[in-house]
Amino acid sequence: MQALGVPGMGIAVVEAGKLAWSRGFGLADVERGTPVDDGTLFEVASMSKPPFAYAVLQLVDRGKLSLDEPLVHYRRPDYLGDSPWIDRITIRDVLRHSTGLPNWRKDPAHEKLVPAVAPGTRIDYSGEAFVWLQLVVEAVTGESLDRTMRRLLFDPAGMRDSSYGWDAEIAARSVRGYGIPGDADAAKPPQGLREAWDAAMPVAGQWGKPLSSWRYADAERALPLAQTHAKSGVVNWPVDILADAAASLHCTVRDYARFMALMVHAEPAPWELRPQTRAAMLRKQIDVPGRWTDKGLGWNLEATPRGPVFYHSGSNAGIFKSFAIGDAARHRALVVSTNATNGNLLYRRVVRAATGLDLLAFDV
Repeated sequence: MQALGVPGMGIAVVEAGKLAWSRGFGLADVERGTPVDDGTLFEVASMSKPPFAYAVLQLVDRGKLSLDEPLVHYRRPDYLGDSPWIDRITIRDVLRHSTGLPNWRKDPAHEKLVPAVAPGTRIDYSGEAFVWLQLVVEAVTGESLDRTMRRLLFDPAGMRDSSYGWDAEIAARSVRGYGIPGDADAAKPPQGLREAWDAAMPVAGQWGKPLSSWRYADAERALPLAQTHAKSGVVNWPVDILADAAASLHCTVRDYARFMALMVHAEPAPWELRPQTRAAMLRKQIDVPGRWTDKGLGWNLEATPRGPVFYHSGSNAGIFKSFAIGDAARHRALVVSTNATNGNLLYRRVVRAATGLDLLAFDV
């Protein structure tokens, strides 16, 4: 950690399908000297996607959604552009990243969202696709993202320290992010989501409606008000101030390990995914010649000398870096979260040391 300039890190281990061990290292906030402990919240960035995928598949299991139904049959956001491919994008395409949509538009306030290729033909990692699917879930449940996640996953799994939203308590418990030592702004780089949501907090207070209960229409209505509190360029479109299925999960490493346990334990509870649905999450969902890793539903898959593993990484604002890896056959998993630009270099060392695996994913 010292060599790489990573102030804080949390690690949690799943063995025999259960949370077995966790520990915090270093500082969550350097200026305040706040240590990382079991209650520290990390911004896990794109690792937000697999828990959301799990909840989506719960809705599929319950007949509320259909995996191969086009998203437009549930909801067509007004920021979509004109393309014959849009009507063909399915929930399965979103979860396996085959929508053809970009990760994020450069100018979402003025640029329409359109796919670059026909869905189901190649892998295009897309946060935009997950946001669209989030709006589909809103339409089906009538709830905010956080309310749905709490009902379907967080509460039954005992993930009491998890939220896609933001409030004063989450802000106080969340790590600060740091850059590369020696860089001019390493100690105080832009904090990404924190800055956007801090601009929306006065609106939430004025309305008496916490950010975790906002739906897309609330964020649309709040946008001009939040922009008056924000630095230039921080709040550009409603999703900047909306709990975001693609990137905004804040949780402890222990909580994320509890989620990983659902993916690897042997005997699921009645509220969990059906065994065949969970198996589908970890099964190759699209054949793209020449790829050295595969896509399941919400997960990346890689064959290793010790058997198949599933994994996901997370990187927000270039300063929040996390990684989770699971071995379903051995009922094991590992979660590592950090709060610095070089956190990815650190978590790779942790994964190699703890598992003996040197993933091809680490070479990207």
